[in-house]
Amino acid sequence: MEKYIAPATSLPLSDNTIQNSLIIKADLLPDPESQLDSMEMKEKPIADSSIPFRDLTNSTTKKESIARLINKLNVKNNIRYQRTVEDTYCNVYSYDYCYFNKVYLPTVWWTPEALKKILEGQEVEAIFEETVDRIYSSAIHDWFLEWGASFGWKRMFTVDDIQNEVNNNGGIGIICAKRKQKGLSGHIVPVVPETDVNKAYRENGIVVYPLQSQAGKLNYNYFAKARKDWWNNELYSSHVFYYHE
Repeated sequence: MEKYIAPATSLPLSDNTIQNSLIIKADLLPDPESQLDSMEMKEKPIADSSIPFRDLTNSTTKKESIARLINKLNVKNNIRYQRTVEDTYCNVYSYDYCYFNKVYLPTVWWTPEALKKILEGQEVEAIFEETVDRIYSSAIHDWFLEWGASFGWKRMFTVDDIQNEVNNNGGIGIICAKRKQKGLSGHIVPVVPETDVNKAYRENGIVVYPLQSQAGKLNYNYFAKARKDWWNNELYSSHVFYYHE
């Protein structure tokens, strides 16, 4: 039996907790070609009115609608999230999950030139491969530390805390890990509310492996113990846990 690495805590990297009122979302518009049954336009929101958004009425409706969303996105089977020879799509799935949960997570982000103009108070339109480019999981790790607070994200430090917040409040949890080797893929995974059937893995009442949903080399609608504490893998230089109401 494999041993888990304890405690399952996030590394103490410095994060910017001061919100910047000038920074804005780098959002592209939904595209008719961006669909669950297509590999096209992954950088844009899905244009599908049948996909449910999170119901923000109360914690119960939030959790129930998250379960419906996970079922609808069906990351295990839908073409949009299937790995290719070159790529996996953890960032695309995490973006879609957050988008329909009405929480901002970037799938594209401002170029350095565009960001400079925005922080100077200039208006900048999000234009793909001109003012914005794709952002991948290792860079999203750094984005959380620099910009997460400006978009309502709160840093957490244990998987037990993040699972409890998600369970109690119907919010959005994220684990994001950065690769040691520059240019190689990190990983990003939503932490999701437990259901009657799908549970986090606990020891002595403490969450060791939270309930997650992911695209990657293997896609899971739900998993906990299957990938252990993957964020502690020696491939990664650091990891962060974040939560959003």
